[in-house]
Amino acid sequence: MSRVSPPLALALSIFALSTSAILVRWSAAPSVVVAFYRVLFTLLLLAPLALVRHRTDLFSLSVRDGAVAAVTGVALAVHFAAWFESLNWTSVAASVTLVQTQPIFVALGAYLLLDERITVRTVGGILLALAGAAVMSVSDLLTDSVFAGTALYGNALALIGGVMAACYVLAGRSLRQRIAVLPYVTVVYTITAAMLLVAALGTGAPMLGLPAETYFWIAASAVFPQAIGHTLLNWGLGHASATSVAMAVRAEPVIATLLAIVVLGEIPPWTAVPGGALVLAGVYLAIRSETTRARGATGGRSDG
Repeated sequence: MSRVSPPLALALSIFALSTSAILVRWSAAPSVVVAFYRVLFTLLLLAPLALVRHRTDLFSLSVRDGAVAAVTGVALAVHFAAWFESLNWTSVAASVTLVQTQPIFVALGAYLLLDERITVRTVGGILLALAGAAVMSVSDLLTDSVFAGTALYGNALALIGGVMAACYVLAGRSLRQRIAVLPYVTVVYTITAAMLLVAALGTGAPMLGLPAETYFWIAASAVFPQAIGHTLLNWGLGHASATSVAMAVRAEPVIATLLAIVVLGEIPPWTAVPGGALVLAGVYLAIRSETTRARGATGGRSDG
C-alpha cells in the first residue's frame, strides 16, 4: 500500500462505495436479510485478521467500552436496514444523496450532545442541505417517476439512514480513539450482525434457500463497497487531508446515479438535479466550516 497513490486509492474507494446501491438492488431479497448477510460476510473477512493481529484488544474491552460498542452496533444496524429498504421505495439518486447527509447530523449531534461549537457557515450548510432534501423528497411526486407513489416514504427511510450513520460516528468516536480500526469494526460488526439477525427472524424474512445469485450479489456488496471501499477510505485518511477525503466522498451520489442510469436504466427526474446539488453544496459547506474550525482550534495549517 505504501506505493499506492492516495488520489488513486480515494478514486477506487469512491467507485467501490458507489456500487453499493446497485448491488443491493441486484440482491433481490428482503432488505434486512441483505443487510445481515452483508455485515456477516464482511465480518468473516475481517474477524480472522483481527484475531491474529489484535487478540488482546478484542478480549480486553471494559464494560464501558462494551456498552459504547453496543450502541454503535445498533446504530449501524438501523442505518443499514433503513437505507437498504429505502432503495425499494425511491430512486438510487434520491436514496444515496439523502443518506449522504450524515455529516450534517454529525455536526448537529456534536453540538447538542457533546457541546461542540457550531459555526454560522455550518448552520448555513445544514439549512441548504435540508432545502435540497425537501426538493428531492417531492421531486418524484411531481413527475411521472416510477417511484411517484412511494418516494416520500423511501426518502424518509434514506434520511433515517443518514441520521443513524451519524449516530454510529458519534457513538463510536471515543471508542475508536482507544481501539485500533480492525478490532473496532470486528466488535461493532458482530453486534450489528446480531441485531440484524434478530430483526430478520422477527419479521419472518426467509434467511435460507435464497437463489445462489442473491448470495453472490450480497457477497459482492460485502467485498467491494464494504471491505474494499471503506478500507481504502480509512487508509486514505492517513495519507491525505481529512478535507480531501470528505470532499471525495461527496462524489458517491453522482457516480451511483450514473451507474443506476447505465446499469438499471433508472433516470431520475430533472428536479433531482437541483435538489441533489443543494444537498451536496450544503454538506460541502458544513464540512469545510467544521474542518476550518478544527484547524483553528488546533493551530494546524491549511489542508491546501
